[in-house]
Amino acid sequence: MKSLLWKQVGLLVLALSMGGIGWRVSGAERPNIVWLVTEDNSAAWLRLYHPAGAPMPNIERLAAHGIVFGNAFANAPVCSVSRSTIISGCYAPRLGVQYHRAYRGVPMPRGLRMFPWYLRRAGYYTTNNSKEDYNFAPAEKAGVWDESSNRATYRNRPTGQPFFHVQNYGATHESSLHPTAPGFSDPPKTDPASVTIFPVHPDTEIFRHAYARYLDRHAEVDRQMGGLLAQLESDGLLEDTFIFYYGDHGGILPRSKGYAYNDGLQVPMIVYIPENWRHLAPVAPGGRLEGFVQFVDLSATVLNLAGVPLPGGMDGRPFLGQGVQRSELETRDIAYGHADRFDEKYDLVRTLRKGRYRYVRNYQPFNVDALFNHYRYVQPAYREWLERFRAGRLNAEQRAFFEARPPESLFDLETDPHEAKDLAGDPAYGAMLEGLRSELQAWVKGMPDLSFIPEPDFLREGIGDPVGYGREQKQKISRLVDIADLALLPFESARAPIANALASADAHDRYWGLIVCSRFGSVAEGFEEAARRLAEGDPSLLVRVRAAEFLALSGAADYAPLLEKALLSSKDPFELGLMLNSVVLLRDFSEGFSLDLTRFMESLKGSPLVETDTVRRRVEYLSGR
Repeated sequence: MKSLLWKQVGLLVLALSMGGIGWRVSGAERPNIVWLVTEDNSAAWLRLYHPAGAPMPNIERLAAHGIVFGNAFANAPVCSVSRSTIISGCYAPRLGVQYHRAYRGVPMPRGLRMFPWYLRRAGYYTTNNSKEDYNFAPAEKAGVWDESSNRATYRNRPTGQPFFHVQNYGATHESSLHPTAPGFSDPPKTDPASVTIFPVHPDTEIFRHAYARYLDRHAEVDRQMGGLLAQLESDGLLEDTFIFYYGDHGGILPRSKGYAYNDGLQVPMIVYIPENWRHLAPVAPGGRLEGFVQFVDLSATVLNLAGVPLPGGMDGRPFLGQGVQRSELETRDIAYGHADRFDEKYDLVRTLRKGRYRYVRNYQPFNVDALFNHYRYVQPAYREWLERFRAGRLNAEQRAFFEARPPESLFDLETDPHEAKDLAGDPAYGAMLEGLRSELQAWVKGMPDLSFIPEPDFLREGIGDPVGYGREQKQKISRLVDIADLALLPFESARAPIANALASADAHDRYWGLIVCSRFGSVAEGFEEAARRLAEGDPSLLVRVRAAEFLALSGAADYAPLLEKALLSSKDPFELGLMLNSVVLLRDFSEGFSLDLTRFMESLKGSPLVETDTVRRRVEYLSGR
């Protein structure tokens, strides 16, 4: 592309003032690749994807000379898990890196390296400025980057060497909606009266301010990215450099980042196609592709563009480069999503997007979305939303965030983009529901999904070789998925297999059997006596807490001493963090719940257990601090 794309005077002056020698690879043997990564961006907030979205002129110029991917998806709605997927090319629940953030660094699968390692080996200069935030062990980064810091630049490479450069931008990060953020209290440039409030949010001044400020942050981050684009042009590199722009996951208004809704998973993705490498793109510059691409595909795509053979063990597949055809790309219509522990808030959600429909499987449906998470509730909009719920000032769509969820849901995103109208109970969608359910079941069993082993047990049993552990436990995990899916049956059909699970010699069978009981609540009161026995003396403290949790949710009166005894018995901070998740859920969202935590709080004074963030945050919250 020989014309000046970034003619804005300010940007051109910036580029020239950097003093770089204006070289470019002429007839380069391999293309350069640059990633522009913004934090916490849902696709619908950009004008390229929605008429009410933010104008981003620099990114729109990229799109005019590149490809807009209309259906691009993060596999997780939070940064460390999302970036772990990207750097490995693998689904996080298969590798054990699905928790934000990892308690312990996880090893890469045997025989597989972080993908920039393969680029370096092939002669690329690799630089990262500067966020890493992977859930892998620090040792796994050896040999991955030539430079990784907030000063890293492709300009330090030897003359003529191809490069891969990642530039991260935080202007749109969730923290920009915290009251302590610079400029937060200033009037936004976007008129708050002009924004359209999503149906799941209350229409208030605080929410309108948050919407307007978030749109403003898009303008700021676009301006920042324009500086690097001008630098690339000044250096004469545009004709040989693929430039990817994407958001690292959705965000940042309530119910997006940190939640496995479409607003948390669908991201903008634009790829600028350099003039000398148009043959590696499946469509002409200025085009748009609606075929689905996922973050698990990014590493394979970069390696394919660079002409580097794909290593075995990756889950993703290229969407650019040799061998990629538009006709095949446009048939891709599936994206998977997952949500697990985010900081101190536990959950287990898996999603399948297929075309316009999205299937959501809430494996612990009693874990309400609004369950307290310290970082989320720093944002005033979250706090106001909770206050209005407690005051009874929300309609049904707005209130659902604070209520138990169904075990499965189905949404039509073409007519319901914010997933406010669940179609799972509509007989007209019965066949579709069953089909998507089966596809998701096959995915979680096929990986296999390590989240069906509770995180504290995984840390004890499988952290040394998660993929190998998954292979060893694959049959068992398939059985646990089947137990969990008893929640989808009418209770009378599930009764006998639930009884078998509760009587199993395997603690994880009992654990999941109790979760299913909690899903049914008082309908499953016939299992209260079995649950009481498990709560009193099961060898697994996690089973004891799940049993006490069921007793509380079903309306039984004698759960408190059983729950307190389990809490006092725990010496494992990771186990205790999961147990306290149940305590916060019951205290905040179970009517009539009562538990005196005085003895438990006294037991923690001076204890190393509170040095773990998840325990510390829960203890602070339960103590009113």
